[in-house]
Amino acid sequence: MELTLLGTGAPAGLPRPDCPCAVCATARGAEARAATALLVDGALLLDLTPGAALAAARAGHSLVGVRQVLLTHPHDGPAVDLPAGLPAAGRVPDGRELTLISGHRVRAVSVDAPGTAYEVTSPEGERLLYLPPGAAAAGLAEGLAAYEMVVADVVGRPDAVARLRAAGAIGSTTDVIAVHIDHHVPGGPELARRLAAAGARAVPDGTTLIVGEYHAVPDVPRRTLVTGGARSGKSLEAERRLEAFPDVLYVATGGRRDGDAEWAARVAAHRERRPGSWRTTETCDLAPLLGEDGPPLLIDCLSLWLTDAMDRAEAWDDAQWAAHGERTLRARTAELVAAVRETSRTVVAVTNEVGSGVVPATPSGRRFRDELGRLNAAFAEECEHVLLVVAGQVLPLRG
Repeated sequence: MELTLLGTGAPAGLPRPDCPCAVCATARGAEARAATALLVDGALLLDLTPGAALAAARAGHSLVGVRQVLLTHPHDGPAVDLPAGLPAAGRVPDGRELTLISGHRVRAVSVDAPGTAYEVTSPEGERLLYLPPGAAAAGLAEGLAAYEMVVADVVGRPDAVARLRAAGAIGSTTDVIAVHIDHHVPGGPELARRLAAAGARAVPDGTTLIVGEYHAVPDVPRRTLVTGGARSGKSLEAERRLEAFPDVLYVATGGRRDGDAEWAARVAAHRERRPGSWRTTETCDLAPLLGEDGPPLLIDCLSLWLTDAMDRAEAWDDAQWAAHGERTLRARTAELVAAVRETSRTVVAVTNEVGSGVVPATPSGRRFRDELGRLNAAFAEECEHVLLVVAGQVLPLRG
């Protein structure tokens, strides 16, 4: 089954008309995207957008053979002229199935936003799922057969991808294509990096893909360390790396601080922005979790883990540090690093980058700074992917 993406952008396109933002200002050439529309085997057009006939011609195709035009979502803005010879555009009620003269079968799939998704099966049996902008498939049952290709709003609704993975509809070989791309994410390498973390990719307008043809699925790094300064966006980046996956276990190492309203507000803000399907555990015993099989772990953060480890080792006191604290702390750190090396789970860990500012005034403060630097270096050595976040911008250091 041949799929041509006549457009891959949000309904308003990219750049948006009259938008002064930096992403729109740089969305030129291959980074410019028309509203998403899909041409399947020259016979089925999914979403009728302005300039569809011209877009098809630029991609080396024609709309002359189109036998069915289906809309996935309400189209705002001025009416779109129907190119000569095309059948009238319409939508199919949820659950209904059409069989086209070309032999394609199209089933309408319900979504959790205004609109309809479509499952397209070729005469040869390849299956494609196309989701409208801002929508996720609704009412999915587990145990679905994996699609050969899923075309969806990966950036705007990563949880839609997570739901499909949980149901089995996205498997290890499913080609996940991001469309409805808007100005919320810079294009180029940054867009590619974010999509790769979700096991997805984007292609330019006019690209023709073969559904069912082998294509290397973006490799999701198994172990990632995200480091950065205070309020740099490192926790948000770590969460973003796993938001397209279901059943993530969020490991909070900060513990509870009774009576500290400001700390409680921080914890609540973190919890509110995490997907509802994630579970949370509050513990600093990381080695047993890393040694178990299970869903991905998001560990936030190593600096708080180190604080707990130094508490247990009595490492803050100079005398205790010399007597046994250093030996005890190094053993606990080595245990954690070994567990990261041997783990079979997907792990994203957050830490703080220290040592670039004022030197701490106390021996215990300098000790913490030094030990965190050592821990970060040892942990990073065991990770396939290491990211530095500065002012909300992500700089890949490894991977």
